[in-house]
Amino acid sequence: MYFSVLLMISISTISAQKNIIEKSEDQIKMFNAQQRFFAGDFQGALNGYNELLKSMPNNSNMLLHKAECFFGMNQFEQSLEYAKMAKSADAKADVNLSLLLGKLYFISGNVDSALYEFTSFKTSLLGDAKKITESDVDVFLSQVNQAKILMAKPVNVKIDNASIVINSEYDDKNPSITADGKTLIFTSRRPGKSSALDVEGDKKYFEDIYISKWDSINKLWLEAELLPGAINTEGHDACTSISPDGKAIFIYKNDIDGESRGGDIYFSKLSASGKWGTATSLGKPINTTFFEGGACISPDGGTLYFVSEQPGGFGHADIYMAKRKSRTEWDVPVNIGADVNTTEDEGGIFLAPDGKTLFLSSNGYNSMGGYDILKTVNENGKWSKPVNLGYPINTLDNDMSLTLSLDGKIGYFTSDRKGGTGGLDIFKVDLSNYQVLENDAKRKIVDSVAITKGTVFNATDGTAMEAELIFYDQNGNKVANTLSSSGSGDYFITLLVDKTYQVKINLEGYKPIDEKIEIKAAKEGSTTLVKHFLLYKN
Repeated sequence: MYFSVLLMISISTISAQKNIIEKSEDQIKMFNAQQRFFAGDFQGALNGYNELLKSMPNNSNMLLHKAECFFGMNQFEQSLEYAKMAKSADAKADVNLSLLLGKLYFISGNVDSALYEFTSFKTSLLGDAKKITESDVDVFLSQVNQAKILMAKPVNVKIDNASIVINSEYDDKNPSITADGKTLIFTSRRPGKSSALDVEGDKKYFEDIYISKWDSINKLWLEAELLPGAINTEGHDACTSISPDGKAIFIYKNDIDGESRGGDIYFSKLSASGKWGTATSLGKPINTTFFEGGACISPDGGTLYFVSEQPGGFGHADIYMAKRKSRTEWDVPVNIGADVNTTEDEGGIFLAPDGKTLFLSSNGYNSMGGYDILKTVNENGKWSKPVNLGYPINTLDNDMSLTLSLDGKIGYFTSDRKGGTGGLDIFKVDLSNYQVLENDAKRKIVDSVAITKGTVFNATDGTAMEAELIFYDQNGNKVANTLSSSGSGDYFITLLVDKTYQVKINLEGYKPIDEKIEIKAAKEGSTTLVKHFLLYKN
């Protein structure tokens, strides 16, 4: 009897020790899997959770962790599959399950299920406002509700993949076209100037700038090529915009070991030989020790708009503007205000040919998910509240960086929506029935803006002249001004059609010019007026 009791106690002790050892092993596996997850090694974490699921196949928490790993790897279908399994096993095992399901349903386009899950998550946390704030569930709820509103009333546009000769299996983004619609530049992560990978970054190929020319006969874009000249390097080179006349490109560079540390704005000019020069920093006061990027310039070349994270803004990245002081100098930048900038990120900016409509991308203002494309209009020196361009221009995915043709009928933008060739792609949107430059988006406009360009010459020897051209309307009001290039004498500006202007040039040592020009709309296509000026010495 004594021996039997002793044997039972020994067996019980051994069994308890075995359970402790097994529990300890599971705890070690769990700890290792969690450490890998927090370090961003989602595959390693997934392997660890798979091991744990062998001994607990219906454990809701393990299934949730597995779903989180797939989510981290952007494998959303697999993530949704295991999140649903976790909910079937135990819907109340972890409150974060509803949050993850809400995100996954939203990504898949099931906005009603997303709304249900986000609401369930918020309801479960009503007693802890801090957790609600940390979860950003209110942001998700706002996006879902905005998506339901916009998707119920789609705008009248047609969207297609821009072209297989432009897009690749890699990221292709930041499209920008010249005012005449004949040149398109963009940034790509395909193997280009450098075939090396950014091993210290996102493991993708370094960014390069590409160009495509419009074939006017066959009405299509030609095969994209690396931008000719010295502009692309072995590191990251990303275009942010091309000037309306196609002779200057604004570039974002981030050289950790160089002068552009943190991210700065550069520019490059097109030479007479058709090649682009080495990028030059805009310098102070535009660039700071903080991030700067996303620059574009007004049609008259007098105002620069750019994105910066410098202190004193309203959020992470804000939009600023600076007036030109001289050909190489800019005034102190000014934040364009809280009516446009939010507590989140603004970027992807483009100023329309009308010189007053600014398109931007934001994930913090009326977004229906990720980044959306918005517009704001400058009326009497004040920027309007941004307006969402609507669905299907904006989707539940990231939609950014819209650029427009001169007449506002065609646009190009960046998106990671379905229908691309891989990663981010450039899409074309037909805006013929959706007048984005009009406040009511309904009135039809046909070539309301025209290109006016030409050259200012020295009448004596034919050399190029740098001079300021000032344009006045019929009532004598100044409506625009621009500078001709010191190297070529060329000038470029956009003006309204079917109007008469007075052009004045006053350059010291030369006789003043005071001439009348009339811009009439072309019967077909965009309107372009070429006007040269000869300067005679006094």
